[in-house]
Amino acid sequence: MRVVDLTHTICADMPVFPGDDAPQLAQAGSYEMDGYRATMLRMSTHVGTHMDAPAHIFADGTTIDALPASHFVGKAVVVDCRDVCEGGAITMEQVRACGQAVEQADFLLFNSGWDARWGTPEYFGDYPCIDDDVLDFVIEREFKGVGFDVMGIDPIWDESLPRHKKLLAGRDVVNIENLTNLDQCGRGLFDFGCFPLKIENGDGSPCRAIAWIEG
Repeated sequence: MRVVDLTHTICADMPVFPGDDAPQLAQAGSYEMDGYRATMLRMSTHVGTHMDAPAHIFADGTTIDALPASHFVGKAVVVDCRDVCEGGAITMEQVRACGQAVEQADFLLFNSGWDARWGTPEYFGDYPCIDDDVLDFVIEREFKGVGFDVMGIDPIWDESLPRHKKLLAGRDVVNIENLTNLDQCGRGLFDFGCFPLKIENGDGSPCRAIAWIEG
């Protein structure tokens, strides 16, 4: 079995959504003074590789802690959209290229190749986004979640968040952002897990996303 880490490392100088505070990691215990090391961590629930719960957008939406643990594991397939140009639309053409695997998947993960820009100013650029047909397909198919290797399901400049609102309205689905290494997952179905912190009344959480692939 091969395990692929799909998660960016949390650090003080990591990219964050424009206007958000960077994570702060402060010493809370040291080997010299306390006999152990501990770190005080202060950060947004939407930093780095993270997931949005419906409560991120809607006051009556389901919170992270209300979702069962089973919601965070399942079969996934990577939609290869690396051929979509900067600022372009990811369409059903890319989704259909996955074949029958899409019908058996719990999660659709979109590989635009944008994670190669992580840590550079270009990461905040005009990344590809799914179009309305793809979003309608995701909603109708009732996936457990969708995932992206970019800053958001909406363009970074669109503060009205139309895709967030349409996806998360009235349904238990998670939106996973800032994934990486999706190119290592191959074609076809694989086992996937994306595990958030169980935060009381949580609107989202940083998470550890992994794929495990037989053979």
